[in-house]
Amino acid sequence: MSRPPIIGITAYGRESGPRGMQFSLPTAYVDAVRSGGGLPILLAPGEADVGATLDAVDGLVFAGGGDVAPSRTGGEHETNYAVDSERDGFEFELLGAALERELPVLAICRGLQLLNVARGGSLHAHLPDAFGDAVPHRVAPLDPVPHRVALEAGVGLGRLFDSGEFEIESWHHQAVDRLGEGLRPSAFAPDGVVEALELEGAPSVLAVQWHPELQREPGSPQLGLFRGLADLARKRAR
Repeated sequence: MSRPPIIGITAYGRESGPRGMQFSLPTAYVDAVRSGGGLPILLAPGEADVGATLDAVDGLVFAGGGDVAPSRTGGEHETNYAVDSERDGFEFELLGAALERELPVLAICRGLQLLNVARGGSLHAHLPDAFGDAVPHRVAPLDPVPHRVALEAGVGLGRLFDSGEFEIESWHHQAVDRLGEGLRPSAFAPDGVVEALELEGAPSVLAVQWHPELQREPGSPQLGLFRGLADLARKRAR
C-alpha cells in the first residue's frame, strides 16, 4: 500500500510554556489533514534549509495565528498581536520556494494574508475601521464566529463546494486590501471582505480567510479543501 501524502503544517512561533519555550499548533489542523487523507507533520519556524523542508513534503498548509509584521503589510494598528519576525521570515521563504516548485498549498487565515503580502499586496490593518461591524469577523477573546460567504462564479474553489453560498467559521481582524500580483478573489463576505484567493496559473494553490479546520465533521463540505489538497499532493508524489 502506498503511503499517504505528507502535508507540512506551519506551526506557531516560539512561546513560553510550563517547561520552557515551545512551538505549538491547534490540533484541529492536524485532525483536518488526517481526515482529508494526508499525513501531517509540523514545520517549526527557524528552519534554515527551506529546500530540505520542501523535499520532505508533498503539500503544505499555512496555518493561522498572529499578525504578519505591519512593516510588511502596509498598516499598523493597536490591535496587532503575536507578531513574530522568525515565523514571518520562515514562512515567506517557504511560500516563495513552494510556489516556485508548484507545490500544492492550502493557506488558511493568516496564510491567505501571507500569500497576498508575498505577492506585493497589502492588508487592512483592522477590519472594523474599514468595513464597520455589520459582519462580525472576530469576537474577543478567542471564539470563532459564523457568517456566510459567497463564491464568485467560475472559480476553482467552486469544484469543492456544491453551493455558491455557505456558512463558515471566522476569526480574524485583518484581511486583503490591495491585491497581490496574479491573485484573484474567489469568495466574499456580505460586507465585501475578501474571503478566498486563487493564484493565476497555479490551480494547486488555494487560500481562504476562514477556518475550515473548525468544520471538519463528517459530511462537512469544508473537508473538501483538505481532501483536495491531499489528492493534489498524492498526484505530485507519484
